[in-house]
Amino acid sequence: MSLWKRISSHADCEARMAAYYDEKGLFDLRLCLAAWIEDRIMSEQITPNSAEQLERVALKFNEDLQQKLLSTRTASDQALKYRVVELCTQIQRTSALELYTHLRGGLQKELQLATEKSVATPGPSMPLSPYNMNNPAAAMVAAGGGVGVGGGYMDSSELMSVQPALGGGLGVIHNAVGANGGGNVTPIGMATAKVELYEIEHQILQYFNDFSTCGNSLKMLVQNYSYMLNSTGSPNAEEAFKCLMTEKAAIVTTLCRSYLCYEPLQELIISELNNWRRQQALAGNGAPFNESTLDQIQRCFELLESFIGHLLAAVKETLRVHIVNDEPELNNLLERVRSAQKNLVCAAFIVDKQPPQVMKTNTRFAASVRWLIGSQLGIHNNPPTIECIIMSENQANRFVTRGTQMDSTLAGQSSGEIQNCSSTMEYQQNNHIFSASFRNMQLKKIKRAEKKGTESVMDEKFALFFYATTTVNDYQIRVWTLSLPVVVIVHGNQEPQSWATITWDNAFADIVREPFMITDRVTWAQLSVALNTKFGSSTQRALTRDNLDFLYEKLQRDERSDYITWNQFCKEPLPDRPFTFWEWFFAIMKLTKDHLMGMWKASCIMGFINKVKAQDDLMRSATGIGTFLLRFSDSELGGVTIAYVNEYGSVTMLSPWTARDFQILNLADRIRDLNMLRWLHPSDTNAVPQDRDRAFGEFYSPRTEPTPGYVRSTLHVQVRNTIGDNGSIIGTPQHPIPSPPQDSSMSMGNFDDSDSDDSSVADALERYVAGTSPDDPIFHQIRATIMSAMM
Repeated sequence: MSLWKRISSHADCEARMAAYYDEKGLFDLRLCLAAWIEDRIMSEQITPNSAEQLERVALKFNEDLQQKLLSTRTASDQALKYRVVELCTQIQRTSALELYTHLRGGLQKELQLATEKSVATPGPSMPLSPYNMNNPAAAMVAAGGGVGVGGGYMDSSELMSVQPALGGGLGVIHNAVGANGGGNVTPIGMATAKVELYEIEHQILQYFNDFSTCGNSLKMLVQNYSYMLNSTGSPNAEEAFKCLMTEKAAIVTTLCRSYLCYEPLQELIISELNNWRRQQALAGNGAPFNESTLDQIQRCFELLESFIGHLLAAVKETLRVHIVNDEPELNNLLERVRSAQKNLVCAAFIVDKQPPQVMKTNTRFAASVRWLIGSQLGIHNNPPTIECIIMSENQANRFVTRGTQMDSTLAGQSSGEIQNCSSTMEYQQNNHIFSASFRNMQLKKIKRAEKKGTESVMDEKFALFFYATTTVNDYQIRVWTLSLPVVVIVHGNQEPQSWATITWDNAFADIVREPFMITDRVTWAQLSVALNTKFGSSTQRALTRDNLDFLYEKLQRDERSDYITWNQFCKEPLPDRPFTFWEWFFAIMKLTKDHLMGMWKASCIMGFINKVKAQDDLMRSATGIGTFLLRFSDSELGGVTIAYVNEYGSVTMLSPWTARDFQILNLADRIRDLNMLRWLHPSDTNAVPQDRDRAFGEFYSPRTEPTPGYVRSTLHVQVRNTIGDNGSIIGTPQHPIPSPPQDSSMSMGNFDDSDSDDSSVADALERYVAGTSPDDPIFHQIRATIMSAMM
């Protein structure tokens, strides 16, 4: 039930809110687009913390609102068309900021009224609200509803299909990340109006107990009805009939009140489950995830199933007291209770352990499904077998949106061949978990759709489709659920782009959607949280605000916009580069995780800084010559380079090292070999430069003594310097084993004696000796050459 429906069920609340919206002439708009306005504003993921930001959010809302109204004008209802035209005219007379803040303020007031009603009214009332909205400049929470990914629940006589909505529930948003400032940026949960599960559990028990009191009344009604049937000729028959009518009317009222109490609680707990699913998707990007919450949610599902089961039995029993021919109210209640029970059972069937979202063919993987109320229905006594197929995006879309019936030919609709694709559910008595584990599944083949334009196999989404059929009493239950989207690959080089598809989907998918629709643009505030979460979880250190500023500049290029598109993120090459932003970012993340994690966690690597800023920072450093920093290469995928102040007072940039180099010699040992590196420039502007050996000492490889009878040979890094066209020094790191010079006039690196005076040769030789061990046989020969050059 939408928020406005709950408000309009109370005449006084509706009148108050109508007066509020009429102040700006927005009451008709609130009525016409009630669900859209609630979903759009309550699921907003931007935290407007300044007047400028609030105005941008308002303008975007106004733009979306006009698009929504324009799409509504295509409706066939002529009256609706005229109404929409009037609404378009009305909003054009109201400023975007005024319209947005008034609607948000209205939702705030509605939530307050809903809370008041739920507290003040012990009978049929509004539920505890899953929403919490502060003033317009404060944080908002994403909210949703509906039944989660689930499938049909069919009466054996009707075989009625139910298609619950995808997603839903309470969202968690993070503080917007600005483009300036420093310090670590970590996802910060909002002060949501999260209803504690134990509070929901308590309220379910309270309403269930209130309902249980009518049990004795129902028994008395049945007894009196039986007595009346057996004494039709009694002189008190008419009076007994009237009393019976009164008793039954009171019980029907109690049953209706109990259902009105039950319905919002079911919506609320399903929203909590959908929120759990949303957090599960974010966990696919590395966000923290408390899986154990599912046990509490299951407890609430079990209580709800017990509640609705007893309520259904009571309604059926009341119907057996057949006093009048037509009882529309009671028959309508019966249908609503049945429908609610079916939705509850279907929503409780979920994927609790997701399969790998980047799935390689012919590679084993695992997954598991869980039924949160299987034991309540007694299904665990005859556990069903769960089947699994893989569905393409189009197949999943057709199944969910068109309500395709499940039948025996479903297995033939698979888009691939999966081995070990069935598992029998098992019930664990100690923790009441009813689940089926798929431990050794393997995707052998995949059928792909025809590609259009620039689409690639790494953009194509599939999902595992789990389904089962079982029988409980008079019902045949058919349930299904979909996994999170997966991308199928056949080779490791397809992995980076596949993770772009999955990362974007996990981070930005709408709570309720058709499989697997996703926006093609998001705000930088949203994307920065996703990148920070992904990088931080992989490397165990969050990005700083300066890091994020650098990434923002790299993504925006020469354009300035609050939004980043999918193409900018992973399709369009970076300027003057053969790779995309995501390929560059993913390669750095992999390099850091595999080879640099300890140094990254210790803040020894500045990383995300451009060449010009690195030069400026080093030139302004108080420690001067020998000061250095480590930055990720802009030109080499998965490369890290060293920038340092050389003996001439200018900045040298070493050619990047990649994972191949670190398989030979790790980064810390390379830094130890380069004696010109003395002071590590701090990554934090508030810190001071640190002595090289103090910063990297813990990461140096221990130097062991050679085995007796052998002469030790070691691999050292040295730098050959060349003079660039602009006079800057460009360093090329090398790690050869040096050979003795042919004569005392030898040249070092790319220096030419004919272009340098004696002191330049001596300086070059001195730098070479600085990286040469005194035990080296050519050490003294070089020293003699230096002395000769200086005479």
